[in-house]
Amino acid sequence: MIQKANPKARNVLGGELASCSREPLTGFLRTGCCETGPEDLGVHTVCARVTAAFLEFSRQRGNDLVTPLPEFGFPGLKPGDRWCLCAARWREALEAGCAPPVDLAATHEASLSIVSLAELKAHALEPAP
Repeated sequence: MIQKANPKARNVLGGELASCSREPLTGFLRTGCCETGPEDLGVHTVCARVTAAFLEFSRQRGNDLVTPLPEFGFPGLKPGDRWCLCAARWREALEAGCAPPVDLAATHEASLSIVSLAELKAHALEPAP
């Protein structure tokens, strides 16, 4: 069952949190949005368009995002897919020089406790305001 996104969730720009992806369906709560809550220990709040370099980086760090896990409803990702990433993993990728581009309107404000707005804006899919 797909849950409805929280209309009070805010993005890193202060606006209403936009959807990240419904195909594949993403988000810790599987709403399509990078929402978070007390159960989300990984803070899956950065909406990114994954790249081959990032997927390989994540695999090397022990998180294979390419291999499908149908028993968990996970289709596996391919370059170009949009996905809610753990903010700390995105930061690690940034430090390693392979951070994927982000959708600021779909990146939850909780990300700002781990990465700066300037860092996110420098990797924005669209020019940041």
